[in-house]
Amino acid sequence: MAEPKPDVSLKDQGNEFFKAGNYLKAAAIYTQAIKKDPSNPTLYSNRAAAFLNLVKLQKALTDAETTISLNPNWEKGYFRKGCVLEAMERYDDALEAFRIASEHNPQSTEVSRKIKRLTQLSKDKKRSEEVDNMRSNIDLAKHLDSFKSELAQKHVDEESWKAIFSFVVSTMENAVKSWHQTSNVDGRVYFLLDKEKTNTEKYAPLVNIDKAFESPHTHGDCFSFLRQYATDSFSHAACLVAPKSIISYPQVWKGQGPRKWKHVQSDGFFVQFESPLLRKEWFIPSSSEKGQTLCKLELIQCAKVFSRLCVFRRQGSSAVLPQLCFLRSGD
Repeated sequence: MAEPKPDVSLKDQGNEFFKAGNYLKAAAIYTQAIKKDPSNPTLYSNRAAAFLNLVKLQKALTDAETTISLNPNWEKGYFRKGCVLEAMERYDDALEAFRIASEHNPQSTEVSRKIKRLTQLSKDKKRSEEVDNMRSNIDLAKHLDSFKSELAQKHVDEESWKAIFSFVVSTMENAVKSWHQTSNVDGRVYFLLDKEKTNTEKYAPLVNIDKAFESPHTHGDCFSFLRQYATDSFSHAACLVAPKSIISYPQVWKGQGPRKWKHVQSDGFFVQFESPLLRKEWFIPSSSEKGQTLCKLELIQCAKVFSRLCVFRRQGSSAVLPQLCFLRSGD
């Protein structure tokens, strides 16, 4: 770009550099003009625009506010301020600035577009923050009050049911964290081992079951193995975690009519709790929101949703529990 002629005003020179995309030179020229005319709001407004394009946001904000202080009734100062605050991702503050600009110039379509855009951006940002908060602050205990009460009723020993409850909450929360990080969980059964009786060199607190739901044969073998493992390891309770994706047999949610599961379209994972006194099944659905995987901590209770791996015999009964349980109408 050729240098402006000497008789052109500093403001006009700055405008020429600005139009050419030389924002650094434009800002420097506007600064010279401000020194000569420090009470001219147009110069601060123009320099704010140059600083905004240079991503010198704090300087741009200062100039926008100076513009407003010099001429509070000129919408341009509020518009500049709104643009800078938008770049700072301070969407609510930017909206306020644009609304004031609109009050001074209701006919401005540019301001109207900004208000519409910022309204949506503000909503998106708030929801994104909510999603981040839900992903990082996982508290499943508060969703398990009824289960906690059942445990307390079934187990007379307070220390015993509290240990089991803590075990279930910890297992679930770790599964949710894994899902948030990888959109997956490993198919496993976690055991609450006896601190005094279990031979920890022989028995680990978890068993992989990623192949357990491939066919009737693998399901039956796994069922027998887990029951024996629970007995030999003196486990107090077990928690099965299985992503929906690994359950190839039987996919009972493919049923029709009254046997069709209403959560059939949801991705997620199952959690099955077992102890000699109580059994519970839950499904934790998952969705993608704001580009992130999010578990909906609804803890959908599942009565016979998928093929159970029954680990414990019920106390007081010698009957073997059924291996296969199917979806009931309304679950």
